[in-house]
Amino acid sequence: MTIASSVGTAQALDGREAGLQATHQALNKLGANVPGLAIVIASHQYQAREVLNGVSSLLGDTPLIGFSSPAGLARDGIHPHSVVVALLSGDFQAETLWLPGYAQSGRETAAKIEQHVSARVERQSVLFFADGFNGDAEQFCNSLPLSLDVTGALSSGDLHTGNTYQLVGSQTGAGGMTAAFLRGDLHIGVGSDHGWDPVGNQFRVTRSRGFWLRTLDGRPASEAYASLFGYPARDWAFPPLSYLARLYPLGMEQHDGMVVRAPIRVEADGSFRMNAVIRDGVDAFLLVGSRASCERAAKTAAQQALLKLGDAKPRLALVLVDVAWQMLLKAQPGAEIAAVQEILGDNVPVAGGYTLGQVVTANEDTKPKFLNQHIIVIVFGEPKEQ
Repeated sequence: MTIASSVGTAQALDGREAGLQATHQALNKLGANVPGLAIVIASHQYQAREVLNGVSSLLGDTPLIGFSSPAGLARDGIHPHSVVVALLSGDFQAETLWLPGYAQSGRETAAKIEQHVSARVERQSVLFFADGFNGDAEQFCNSLPLSLDVTGALSSGDLHTGNTYQLVGSQTGAGGMTAAFLRGDLHIGVGSDHGWDPVGNQFRVTRSRGFWLRTLDGRPASEAYASLFGYPARDWAFPPLSYLARLYPLGMEQHDGMVVRAPIRVEADGSFRMNAVIRDGVDAFLLVGSRASCERAAKTAAQQALLKLGDAKPRLALVLVDVAWQMLLKAQPGAEIAAVQEILGDNVPVAGGYTLGQVVTANEDTKPKFLNQHIIVIVFGEPKEQ
């Protein structure tokens, strides 16, 4: 059976109307095909419950997962204050799960995912969205077993208030994880990359507590950045600099390559609020991104995804991009989607959004990896006829 897909987008004053219009558009494009999975990307400015009411009023009990984002992405670029609905139809099965305890324990959430997967014999792929402000995604990844194919992202929203939400079935909430377990005749290829490079400045992490990076080279993190960029340290605690700090992440060399870690915001005391723990004593490089390197990274991610898809025919691309890209590409909104489209071609529907972290599984012998600053391209494909 063929795999069919469609994407609908809509802007409206309230979430219910936007959800309704986007779903209506997607269903019309899908024609007579019955959706087997819905993926919803909604503006964090909408009420989660309203969005879900609008979408589910047309989709009924179709398995559904979704997340909040500062803007949605589709084939024609960026969609602020909107709802994007992607529908997949075909000979596959999708089950969804709501895991409200993610913010309390990434380890326990991973155990529940593993338990759900082991209840079935068939090979499954897991797609998830989790809270980007609360919860330990690295702990979640490290607690998963090897050979479990897990891909996902952390929902984003208002960086000042930490307002973000996740959607699944008939439930919404913050601090949770929503997961879809996919099995059957659906091929999935995933690629990832980032467009940030070291610029030569190096710091020693001298004090870090939980998700707060307190000092670099013995002084408040904001002071270290102030000396580099010329803005007073106190200015980094207020918008726009408090959020623009995400444009300048830190890179740390590890045995399996460089790990990128980016601030969510700068706090009043000059510390960086991260969403991954950084150990004291680690040497970190300042990283800087550019439009050209991000476009190159977007193409690389799309090429990797197609390569992993093998001879399956691409039918839908889900593009999950770090929120730093939205800041960096402000003058060229949607440039990353144009780059992805260049590789995939104009006939593959695209849906996506901006996130506060990404998770990919490199291969069967490794655990999923938590990333900052990356773009991940997930291509759903139709198996080649035998």
